[in-house]
Amino acid sequence: MKNLLIGIIVGIISGLFASGGGLILVPLYTYVVKLNEKDARATSIFCILPMVIITAIVYSKNDFIDLELGIKCAIGGILGGIIGGKLLNKVKDRYLKIIFILFLLYAGINIIVR
Repeated sequence: MKNLLIGIIVGIISGLFASGGGLILVPLYTYVVKLNEKDARATSIFCILPMVIITAIVYSKNDFIDLELGIKCAIGGILGGIIGGKLLNKVKDRYLKIIFILFLLYAGINIIVR
């Protein structure tokens, strides 16, 4: 039941803010579900796919998607995903946490400044 509730909450946040899968799932998987860092990240990526597909369908029906831009970014995302997936095996959990924290701080500051 706890895992289903986590999925519902993350799905709502993902649908509203077009983000949240990794930002919320990784900490929840790490601290609530007690997965190690690498398993938490890999599992979150796996869970994000169905959320993204459904959200994209809803956004598309409402004509919110710039298809040309989306396709170009998706190609880059596929390449980046391959590189990131391979790097995950090489980076220690401690450094993953630090990089993740720095990324969140950077993103948060950018949201506030804009």
